[in-house]
Amino acid sequence: MSAALLWPLQALQEARGTLFPWVAVFIGTGVGLWFALPWEPGLPFYLIAAAVVACACALRIFGPELVFPLVIALGCLALGMLAAGLRGHLQTAPMLAFHYYGPIEGRIVGIDRSQSDAIRLTLDRVVLRDTKPARTPLRVRVSLQGDQHWLDPVPGQVVVLTGHLDAPSGPVEPGAFDFRRMAFFDRLGAVGYTRAPVLLLAPPEQGALLIDRLRSHLSKAIRDVVPGDAGAFAAGAMTGDRSGITQDTVVDLRKSNLAHLLAISGMNMAFLVAFVFALIRGGLACVPPLTLRVNTKKVAAVAALAVALFYLDLSGANVATERAFIMVTVMLGAILLDRRALTLRSVAIAATILLLWQPECLLEPGFQMSFAATIALIVGFRTIDTRVAREKLPRWMLPVYTMVLSSVIAGLATAPYAAAHFNRVTDYGLLANLLTAPAMGLLVMPGGVIAALLAPFGLAAPALWVMGLGARWILFVAHWIAGLDGSVTAIPSPSPMVLPVMTFGALWLVIGTGRGRLAGLGLIMLALVIWAGSGRPDLLIAPDGRIVGLQTDAGRALSSARGGGFAAENWLQNDGDLATQEQAAARTAFTGPKGVRQFGLADVSGVALSGKAGMAALNDACAGGGLVILAGIAETPPATCALIDEALLRKTGALAIWADAGGLRIVPARAAARLWQPAPFDPDQLEKIARLAQAVPKLATVQP
Repeated sequence: MSAALLWPLQALQEARGTLFPWVAVFIGTGVGLWFALPWEPGLPFYLIAAAVVACACALRIFGPELVFPLVIALGCLALGMLAAGLRGHLQTAPMLAFHYYGPIEGRIVGIDRSQSDAIRLTLDRVVLRDTKPARTPLRVRVSLQGDQHWLDPVPGQVVVLTGHLDAPSGPVEPGAFDFRRMAFFDRLGAVGYTRAPVLLLAPPEQGALLIDRLRSHLSKAIRDVVPGDAGAFAAGAMTGDRSGITQDTVVDLRKSNLAHLLAISGMNMAFLVAFVFALIRGGLACVPPLTLRVNTKKVAAVAALAVALFYLDLSGANVATERAFIMVTVMLGAILLDRRALTLRSVAIAATILLLWQPECLLEPGFQMSFAATIALIVGFRTIDTRVAREKLPRWMLPVYTMVLSSVIAGLATAPYAAAHFNRVTDYGLLANLLTAPAMGLLVMPGGVIAALLAPFGLAAPALWVMGLGARWILFVAHWIAGLDGSVTAIPSPSPMVLPVMTFGALWLVIGTGRGRLAGLGLIMLALVIWAGSGRPDLLIAPDGRIVGLQTDAGRALSSARGGGFAAENWLQNDGDLATQEQAAARTAFTGPKGVRQFGLADVSGVALSGKAGMAALNDACAGGGLVILAGIAETPPATCALIDEALLRKTGALAIWADAGGLRIVPARAAARLWQPAPFDPDQLEKIARLAQAVPKLATVQP
């Protein structure tokens, strides 16, 4: 019996030397568990976690060697929870608790575009009328509606405008992307828009936001020489400034699986660092006396590391760029120390640093897809190169072999995450990447580096022209691929357990040793089975109640063809439905005039009320029984009315309703109080609404 119990520990001890990547896995698991908690942990929780970490350290130093892997795993698990909690409390900042309309003053710290193609300004040092500093958000983001041709926004400028602001919205359905959580960790306390002129109050202060201003200056210089979308793409790929790229271009880049070229991720960093490394080393090799006395390989590594650090700051340091920089740092550091550069250990170091520094990045698609691609490339090339005799390939075939193989491996590794987060599979993504990778590596990135070197002498135009050629080719491929029939296959959203199970299975497969690693394939298959069986809600209600979506045999039908576009678009995407809002609204499910839309959900009848007509029909709807959804606030609703109005939705967030055998099951988007969202509502209230709705299953016709 004791031998059987000790066997796993002995097996782990024999695997020592290959277990370090599991450090990042268990830290990430701890971070994920913290975010999944249905309540906000308090001081006792963190004291226990700290005690577990301390005990793990003590046992690692003084305990028996046999338990080292187990105690390290438990310590990493607790460390991940501690890191997530500490980060959450450090990032706590005011969020706007009311709708604000009035003057807004702030300093520009970010410029980008919204989904409607409007320029957006992110402001700090915010001043709002009649709002105390303690309640004023540290940062706000405002979309500029209408013509603002007189404004040339530059980071550091202080502007003033009149606009609308609200707190960042939560998920459009339970389990969906939570913009409010992301905004919380970005310390973004309000979002809104303005139709009024934006006026410049003060120019940038001397020495303020130098990197941001340099990014803006370089982007403008690129767009001046390379006009149109090509220049905007080149600027976005080099500096991270995507404010000049139109939304149509972004959509086509996504449909063709080329949006990652704008993410300043591993590919961009690798192209840049590889070119600088080769340029420095090749240039030094042209000076024989210097080559004989200096290790040019290490000199080139130091120069490439400096360029990578500068590029990290210039590009805005998003998660994918940070991961790529850490990986490049580990790789170049290995060159300096005469060690092997690309290993799973270096990936684990990068993941550990990021997870402890910014634990919230675990939930971001960029983090997941970036590490999935990197791990798959390392393991894939290591595995395939042992089975394929590269020496038998002609030398001219090696670049083609590497490019095709890397595109296939990275595409397969990131496809499940892209499908889960973006609800689509790009059927011709491999072809698009094969056609554009040479242009990115041979024209765009080298052209940008050479242009930067020649710019002080006023000779950057030829290099920028070369960049433009590469950018135009990439956009041509993107538009062509996006326009092909069947370029995108829609995929429904999986249940929350799918990605964790699939990821753990994949990690078990690539990190594990011996035949036991094949158990990872079983976990991957289990995740796919769960995904295939994941159901979608029968009824969805937007956070403001202005639009309702009912699942039908033809797909989800919407109560309105206009309004609530963000919720409607995301619902259809999560369903794996390529229909537009107008097409979904034309599906037969809702009857009645605008403002009084009636529907049936299993044996329960319902009505969605909006506008003046809906408010006028409220009493008749409540008297008829069934489920009543009101896009407004009912001041004195009848006690027996199964009413879901805006006052309730402000507490619950969006609602999802399933018609189960036992009756209606109502699930709120805000099921728990966390740092980024207010205290939860009374869950008994939703159960009461479900019971009242079923009490009178036949709803009388409601007259508007």
